[in-house]
Amino acid sequence: MTVYLVSRHQGAVEWMNHMGHHYDAHLTHLGSDDKLSTGDTVVGSLPINLVADLGERGIRYLHLSLCIPEHLRGVELSAEQLSQLDAKLEPYSVKRLSIQKI
Repeated sequence: MTVYLVSRHQGAVEWMNHMGHHYDAHLTHLGSDDKLSTGDTVVGSLPINLVADLGERGIRYLHLSLCIPEHLRGVELSAEQLSQLDAKLEPYSVKRLSIQKI
């Protein structure tokens, strides 16, 4: 069972290390050629549809959660800024439902 950190943001990588969170591999992107397996864990800030895909494959997901004020949106955040914004890892399980007309 492997723990993957999926982020293109260096601040997130540094924050994980600074906080003592373990991961085995860092990926900047999840693609169709990924090597993830049932029982693995993915840490990141992924779109909900990808989180559902992970769950369908038996992969645990931990979301790097934080509330970003408007003036910091689109800004590369440092590990220090992530800590100041009270970043935390939260487990999520997302289940894809059958579509109904709206």
